[in-house]
Amino acid sequence: MGWFDFMRSPDGAAIETLRIPLFPLNTVLFPGGVQPLKIFEQRYLDMAAACLKENTPFGICLIDAGAEVGEAAVPHTVGTLARIANWEMEQLGILMIDALGGRRFRILDHEVGADKLLIASVELIAEPEVPLPQHRERLLPLLQRVIGDLGPARMPEPHRYDDAAWVGYRLTEVLPVQNLAKQKLLELEDPLSRLEILEKFLDQRKLLG
Repeated sequence: MGWFDFMRSPDGAAIETLRIPLFPLNTVLFPGGVQPLKIFEQRYLDMAAACLKENTPFGICLIDAGAEVGEAAVPHTVGTLARIANWEMEQLGILMIDALGGRRFRILDHEVGADKLLIASVELIAEPEVPLPQHRERLLPLLQRVIGDLGPARMPEPHRYDDAAWVGYRLTEVLPVQNLAKQKLLELEDPLSRLEILEKFLDQRKLLG
């Protein structure tokens, strides 16, 4: 299987599948998000070099068991594609990158290579565009303040305030909650359900006007 392929679901719809390297981390990357990373392990330096050369993505997953360094960690099964948006190596052997979140994926299977790099077959998760409901627009003033405070490096344009999934992802990634809670919100299929949970959470803490 190449790095990009197609399968068919039981109803005949095309399922997009990829063969990608995985980067398990103690963080959750969301579609449209930016994650600065400091890379120093050889397996990930090689991975980043290959992705830059071939213009291909890798996958970021929250660690389910294990650690970021050393033996290959066990990832949660839902993660996010990442592309290297910016990179620099001011110090030999240490690569600084900005990983830009793309589509969500679900791991179908994975294996550990000789260099302890995880390689996985994944299916991309459909992300239909859902407009932000009018009754959820009360979430926007808080989000706009956060985006203004963080600036374009962390919250790059375009700012899609009319898109339910985009608004939910941006709010979730800045919530002061444990990574496992963020992972559960990432895995939700329905962006409107994600917004409902977020609104209740923020309401309880009197963060909404």
